[in-house]
Amino acid sequence: MTLLASLAALTLGLCLAMAGAWWVAERSGNHGWVDTVWSYATGAAGVAAALLPLGGEPWAPRQFLVAALVALWSARLGTHILQRTLKGHDDPRYADLRRQWGAAASTRLFLFLQVQALAGLVLVVAVAAAAHNPLPFWRMGDGLGVALFLSAVAGAAIADRQLSRFRADPDNRGRVCDAGLWGLTRHPNYFFEWLGWTAYPAIALSLAYLPGLAALLAPALMYVLLVHASGIPPTEAHMLRSRGEAFRAYQRRVNAFWPGWPGRSANGSRRG
Repeated sequence: MTLLASLAALTLGLCLAMAGAWWVAERSGNHGWVDTVWSYATGAAGVAAALLPLGGEPWAPRQFLVAALVALWSARLGTHILQRTLKGHDDPRYADLRRQWGAAASTRLFLFLQVQALAGLVLVVAVAAAAHNPLPFWRMGDGLGVALFLSAVAGAAIADRQLSRFRADPDNRGRVCDAGLWGLTRHPNYFFEWLGWTAYPAIALSLAYLPGLAALLAPALMYVLLVHASGIPPTEAHMLRSRGEAFRAYQRRVNAFWPGWPGRSANGSRRG
């Protein structure tokens, strides 16, 4: 299969997956299915892109390594969101978008999810760029990529556990979690999600492999999405509505995205 045909097939698959996510979300009234399907679909497309036998060459060890990384990312994130979705609570970010869109909400959500499919494709291209690096296997970049990825998975798991423990304590009802990693950044889950995508440039980049530059698209896109689009802005808008002054105080004390010691900056615009 040629590169162009492969990209066309992956694009179609992602668009169909997100069309299915739209249908399930609209039918169930639970838009947590959107991010669940996106995580699994992007992971599946990433594995397929990593293992594509481009040029008729046999599979290389780096392809299996990168496929394993993106599969692990997809399984962890998708299952985490799925568990939350199965509890039946609608995602407040999508609920707020539907309120803003009014009568056109269903149509606009469908188009919005097709844009998400294209965002997934950008990540898949970055994964493919890392997987098909033709240089000898187990360079320093491979080790660095694995270390970055595992650090991101561990950090996200710790942050999730700290948040769950905080919420399980009845004394914390109505309060803002600032325990552990949540005292260093208001969104450790988003930070570690971004960090995981820096693994692919580490594996791909080399002066002898210029297509590896495409791997930079992944952390660049995730930063924009998480910090300026579908991550921090709607999440914090929801938290301000539900926690009010307590969350404003948290904003003044703790960085939005980059980890740092609490209280170092009172200018929230410089914390992202």
